[in-house]
Amino acid sequence: MDWKSYIKSYQSYLRIERGLSKNTIDNYTFDIERVLTFLEASSMEVSPVKISEETLQQFIYSVSKEVNARSQARIISGLKSFFSYLIFEDYRNDNPLELIETPKTGRKLPDTLALSEIDALIDAVDLSLPEGERNRAMLETLYGCGLRVSELVTLKISDLFFDEGFIKITGKGNKQRFVPIGNLTRKYIEIYKNSVRPHLNIQKGAEDTLFLNRRGKQLTRAMIFTIIKNLADKINLNKTISPHTFRHSFATHLLENGADLRSIQLMLGHESITTTEIYVHLDRKHLTQVMHAFHPRKNS
Repeated sequence: MDWKSYIKSYQSYLRIERGLSKNTIDNYTFDIERVLTFLEASSMEVSPVKISEETLQQFIYSVSKEVNARSQARIISGLKSFFSYLIFEDYRNDNPLELIETPKTGRKLPDTLALSEIDALIDAVDLSLPEGERNRAMLETLYGCGLRVSELVTLKISDLFFDEGFIKITGKGNKQRFVPIGNLTRKYIEIYKNSVRPHLNIQKGAEDTLFLNRRGKQLTRAMIFTIIKNLADKINLNKTISPHTFRHSFATHLLENGADLRSIQLMLGHESITTTEIYVHLDRKHLTQVMHAFHPRKNS
């Protein structure tokens, strides 16, 4: 088999065996195809079964000139997974990246929005426009439920369990979780769903999708980024923000108001508590307040 045949087989494994999303599979594939591009540019003809550690080190060195340490670490991790798959399928006996070190990366904390800034962004939505009610409902849902942007655009009407006070979210790897929904978020979703959405010309396949574009189709992730960027510009917000900023703010505000890390982990849909710790930014002042409030020897 050639590289493309091995890649196609690997994609099937990621989709069927590991249940990964299309976006995740595309990212894995892109990094493997980088190796193929490097080999072609270097006039090397070697299959993934025969490629050596030395050749892959040369590839990583060439990539290091183009991307930062965090991206290098992701590429190495993705390639290790690919070659582990080849071992699993008995295509090769060793992982040529086993001894290649991953560059150390610091934990970059995204910006957090203050509640006043979130209110300002939502208040800046022009409700006189046809998409105004939809945009307000989407921002309230991003912040009120701590969703990933991919989870927001794929949210279904059948996922809304308002009577029970939850919405069902399908996250990474098609893993499902139930997230509590507040009355305010529920109110704005119902306004959009009952008063605006029925007037759209809903396209086939999007009948159950909650948030739709003007053509009656599922919104793209890029469109959510654009909506948020335009609102940030409108209120002269001096921060670089994205849909993920709302998710990070959701976690931070919950923790600062007394929620425990385990509960936040469940709501965010993180497999590991260490991932949640990256999202949750605590300043020293808050840590000091927690210690003085809860340590048993605080008055000793």
